[in-house]
Amino acid sequence: MVNNLYVVTPRGFCAGVEMAIKALTWMLKIYDETIYCYHEIVHNDWIVEKFRDKNVKFIESPDELPLDGVLMLSAHGTAPKIEESFKKVSSIQVNAVCPLVTKVHHEAKRFTESGKKIIYVGHKNHDEALGALGVAPDSMFLVEKEEDLKEIDLQNEEVALLAQTTLAMSEWKPIMESAKDMYPNLNMPRKSDLCYATTNRQEAVINVSSLVDVVIVVGSDTSSNTKALVTTIKNLGKESYRIDSTKELDKLNLSGKDVAITAGASAPDHIVQEIISKLKPEKTELFSNTNETEYFPLPKELRLNITSISSFLLELFPDNNIQPTKSVNKDKLWTATEALSSL
Repeated sequence: MVNNLYVVTPRGFCAGVEMAIKALTWMLKIYDETIYCYHEIVHNDWIVEKFRDKNVKFIESPDELPLDGVLMLSAHGTAPKIEESFKKVSSIQVNAVCPLVTKVHHEAKRFTESGKKIIYVGHKNHDEALGALGVAPDSMFLVEKEEDLKEIDLQNEEVALLAQTTLAMSEWKPIMESAKDMYPNLNMPRKSDLCYATTNRQEAVINVSSLVDVVIVVGSDTSSNTKALVTTIKNLGKESYRIDSTKELDKLNLSGKDVAITAGASAPDHIVQEIISKLKPEKTELFSNTNETEYFPLPKELRLNITSISSFLLELFPDNNIQPTKSVNKDKLWTATEALSSL
């Protein structure tokens, strides 16, 4: 039994994950056939298996999509060439990319078109990094750690700096400062590339850390922002453990300790609640750091499809009082947790 348990908020689903999960759920309800998804829709094992059980197939190449297949592009962003290859094969294509990732893609295109070389700070082979680097493969250079900057010689070039949205602040800041020293005229976006949800969750665990002995982070090993939370806590000299379910609790010695629990941006809250129940704390407190109200609407292709279907149903059943526009607008009132429960 743990002593005091601090349940940290914000935690769990961000606006981009909410949108992507709801979008894929809508597609399962609209199309009575296999839905193909390029990459995992979000980086969480439970969610991926949930959709896989409902006839969603996750693929890694346009070669895996059958002719006229129904396709969703994941939240992490897709390289333009890959997207174009899919368009040649798919009958329906819905892009569930997070708008914050799209922002980075637009910045990469803008900087490249103005003749600049781009240092991109991210994790090698991560889906988001692969998509971003694919925007301008001949002008972008991947950097994972500060030392990597020394391997790139761009002194005779105009240089810009971009980042994967899910980095830990402790990963991003040293590289950014070193890049500024190396390139005094370094170009950067007006607003940080780091995701608001990633930053909010990191700030929350920093602020709760002085109250506890251990911080539990719920999320999958494939989740970059989940691992960033663990890194943030360990940099403070605190114990931290990433777990995906209650099964992993038995390996941890938490008896008599003060514990905080949070979750990565793609971790379902029901898993957090199951872990809280198993911890059996003597006392539970909510630790609220900030309130998130961000909302990202469904992908435009899906909004158009839902509106068209609603209009068609209204023609067939005029007495049902279906309102096509409201069918889409009400999405804001429907959570990803409710969407998953409806499957």
